[in-house]
Amino acid sequence: MARFCPLFSGSSGNCLYIGTSTAGILIDAGVSARRIEQALCTRDIDPATIRAVFVTHEHTDHITGLRVLQKRYHMPIYASVGTCEGIEEAAACDSCCTAMTDIVELDEFAVTAFPTSHDSRESTGFRITLRDGRNVGVATDLGIITPTVREQLRGCDLVHIESNHDVRMLENGPYPYVLKRRILSATGHLSNEACAKELPELIRHGTTRVFLGHLSRENNMPTLADATADATLQTCGMTRNIDYLLQVAPPENDKPYILF
Repeated sequence: MARFCPLFSGSSGNCLYIGTSTAGILIDAGVSARRIEQALCTRDIDPATIRAVFVTHEHTDHITGLRVLQKRYHMPIYASVGTCEGIEEAAACDSCCTAMTDIVELDEFAVTAFPTSHDSRESTGFRITLRDGRNVGVATDLGIITPTVREQLRGCDLVHIESNHDVRMLENGPYPYVLKRRILSATGHLSNEACAKELPELIRHGTTRVFLGHLSRENNMPTLADATADATLQTCGMTRNIDYLLQVAPPENDKPYILF
């Protein structure tokens, strides 16, 4: 069985764990190394079994813990060329970040990066293929779902996808106008409605588990993100817990992990 756990998810920090009984990888390390270590240990996961950290982009909520994790465990760091440049300029790692120009194979994982639409140097999502052929798709921090993103998520058994904000909450909330326009732009963050619109096709193409991630604390609510996604899927004739399992990734997940 494979294990998946959104250790941290949201604007205050992001870190996902994907693993097997012998090894694992992290997607992003956006909180302190100490908090990541604690989150892993409470799930009986030895941080020394982490084979690498794959980074989606260089914003602080995705790289905060990189430097200390790398120093303590000598974890290699993989990212796009642009993200590696951003990480190194921020001095967020002790040694060089490895630019992904092809599929990275580590133990039981084959990891493919694909471009996403976000206001960073060169943001990516990831498709992780396990040795048994199952796939995990990760796509957060993206203003729109491009054809490339759609194609890479298609056929994944489990998908972790951004459902950042409710448009009405954002438009009527306290954020300054410039920040609102940034979030709503094609290089900002994906709304509940835009996320929900993509889910039926994912389910039709084999996705059975969906995690809604990177929720805004100010402009969203877990119950609202869940209800928006679930209503869209039900309108398409799909039944929760039969055709799909749907969960919201909280800022800090208190569940041990999810087996799939």
